[in-house]
Amino acid sequence: MQDVRALNEFVARESAFVDNLTAEVGKVIVGQSYMIERILIGLLTGGHVLLEGVPGLAKTLTVRTLCEVIDASFARVQFTPDLLPADLVGTVIYNHQKGEFTSKLGPIFANLVLADEINRAPAKVQSALLEAMQERQVTIGEATHRLPDPFIVMATQNPIEQEGTYRLPEAQVDRFMMMVRVGYPNRQEEREIVERATAPLEQKADKQIDLERLRSASQAVRDVYIDDRVKEYIVDVVFATREPKARGLSDIAAFIEFGASPRASIALAKAARAHAFLKHRGYVTPEDVKAIGPDVLRHRVVLSYEAEAEEVTAEHIVRRVFEVVEVP
Repeated sequence: MQDVRALNEFVARESAFVDNLTAEVGKVIVGQSYMIERILIGLLTGGHVLLEGVPGLAKTLTVRTLCEVIDASFARVQFTPDLLPADLVGTVIYNHQKGEFTSKLGPIFANLVLADEINRAPAKVQSALLEAMQERQVTIGEATHRLPDPFIVMATQNPIEQEGTYRLPEAQVDRFMMMVRVGYPNRQEEREIVERATAPLEQKADKQIDLERLRSASQAVRDVYIDDRVKEYIVDVVFATREPKARGLSDIAAFIEFGASPRASIALAKAARAHAFLKHRGYVTPEDVKAIGPDVLRHRVVLSYEAEAEEVTAEHIVRRVFEVVEVP
């Protein structure tokens, strides 16, 4: 018990900045605590985060504000149908004075990259982003360049039903640790938004932590204890999306074309640790897995034609999985 107590005290010290950081973001952002928490989990684990919601829900402002409270390099790329890979990763230019070709690095060379409206860019740009997200490097001409550490993509996308959007390839979607659905604020929050938007002075967020503090917190997240029974629970949940009949989920078996990949198991374990860290706890509980599970799994379950015909969503599939899989 002494080890658990010591670990709890260690995590409590390392996570002390979280409340101050969240309060600082709250100076600019009203509500959206769910989205802010998920982005913090991405920052602490080095996982890319995809935010989906209709325009006007402060997705871009939230990411920008979080970047302001962390002393790290930040770049925003507005994805459009005419965007080229070179606009993102950079290109090779000829230097007349030196008589040689040199690499001109693109905006992706930053710690935090905001890919705004990512699903408005064509497939060739998505492919360029794919190497960067997975390998943490990009190739320009014949040279390979390492990206900064940390390197995290925070992407926003509009619902695919909207005009001028492209469906992201499954291979790229799987690279995102979480896909977070962003909803409307409640009435009280919207009233506060109107109040702040019409105030004479604009609120600004001040820096709270630097990159070294973020790296230290990320290391502390890796030290959060996760019991073998919780690991088994994570694997059971992921396997239930692949073998639903064997797990007592015959009612949804016909709706799943492909289950979640092994990346889902890794992401669930990492995100559950970060969730416990944000709650100032040194150990993971099954409730951490259930809390973060929908965001990790919803974009990794590929639905069948039957699901589309019956209007069954990935949300329904994931909810059923967590209802049926036994909690340790």
